[in-house]
Amino acid sequence: MNSLDHIQKKYGEVQTHASHSDLLNQDHIDLVYLAVPPKFHHEIALNIISHNKHILCEKPLANSTDEAREMYEAAENKGVINAMNFPLPYHHEFLKMKEVIAQGQLGEIKRVEFHMYFPEWPRAWQQNNWIATREQGGFIREIGPHYLHLTTRLIGIPSCRQSFVDFPADPKKSEVGFMARLNIENIPVLFNGVSEVGQKEYLSYKIYGEQAVLELRNWRELYIRTKEKGKEKINVNINQHVSLMDELANALDGKEAQLVTFEEGYQVQKVLEDILKMS
Repeated sequence: MNSLDHIQKKYGEVQTHASHSDLLNQDHIDLVYLAVPPKFHHEIALNIISHNKHILCEKPLANSTDEAREMYEAAENKGVINAMNFPLPYHHEFLKMKEVIAQGQLGEIKRVEFHMYFPEWPRAWQQNNWIATREQGGFIREIGPHYLHLTTRLIGIPSCRQSFVDFPADPKKSEVGFMARLNIENIPVLFNGVSEVGQKEYLSYKIYGEQAVLELRNWRELYIRTKEKGKEKINVNINQHVSLMDELANALDGKEAQLVTFEEGYQVQKVLEDILKMS
């Protein structure tokens, strides 16, 4: 029994298709979620767009800057709703970070740092045939886009000034470590990561201000540090909830919607490719 037969037998009412081209010929389908590995995004996305279907795409947007630009331009020219699955902007923590910065609690922003550490890459639950490859995998492409996009939403679009990426001897394997210096106007941004280290997975995103330091730790833990009070955990307002699915529904209904667009995905893609190419 193949995978499609297994899904059909298990769920019954779920409609399955042997190819995305077959799916796109279904008139009742308005929106397609593109969740294949990155190197297949470009061709399939352009096919989705050419059929006037709206599209939600996984990150990174594509497997190169040129592909990402073509996808973004095609979606804009066709006028289809285009969105990316970046969950952080819909988290309560992001809304609180945005509020803290807007209120001036950090003062002048001096630096941004993002550090990621992995005991192994890929993680145990990500063992597949592409996520460890240099061609389209690695933690720069898998985790980096989330925090690059977070930076663009909170502070501005960064540009890569210098990067050093460490690759293993096997030319097919993805990076094992990197350090990159980015800039947002006069604000330095440090992007750093390493795998195969003797600790649990740890992600830390910090915004250093002259009055306080704001940290998002391990996706969902938010802290603020000041000289007077030291480190304090910030409790977020769980009523400030934005759902990607709700926002997509709003967009499909012609209402105002908060979506991460292909244009934003293209901006992130440019930084990703620069980090990987400048080493």
